[in-house]
Amino acid sequence: MTEEERKHVLDTDDEHLRRLTHEHMKVFAKFTSENCVICQALAPPFAKFVDEPGNESILFLRLNSDENPVARKMMQQKVAPFFVSYCQGRMLECDNLTTEAEVRAQLDRLRVFMPHTE
Repeated sequence: MTEEERKHVLDTDDEHLRRLTHEHMKVFAKFTSENCVICQALAPPFAKFVDEPGNESILFLRLNSDENPVARKMMQQKVAPFFVSYCQGRMLECDNLTTEAEVRAQLDRLRVFMPHTE
């Protein structure tokens, strides 16, 4: 992970999402939408999680679902903000979350998840 990726939430798109989820062991993605009040409210805590101890190996991504049809399709009938956890390129968990506590709980599950090694 580059120093830039480690310190910030990385804005990405459909094209790069797949590559990034395969290049990094663990990825936590937030799918947002324009004019989404909850997305805006959860932006500061989401950005804060990047710097918390234990999250150094997790890549944090943000996608605008209005501009990315694959992300929009993944959300199906759900609304933003939509959070997705990946490990070794595989989706572990996805849901629309509306509180910082819900986001932290999903992130905590990703942090402690131990991938199977063969």
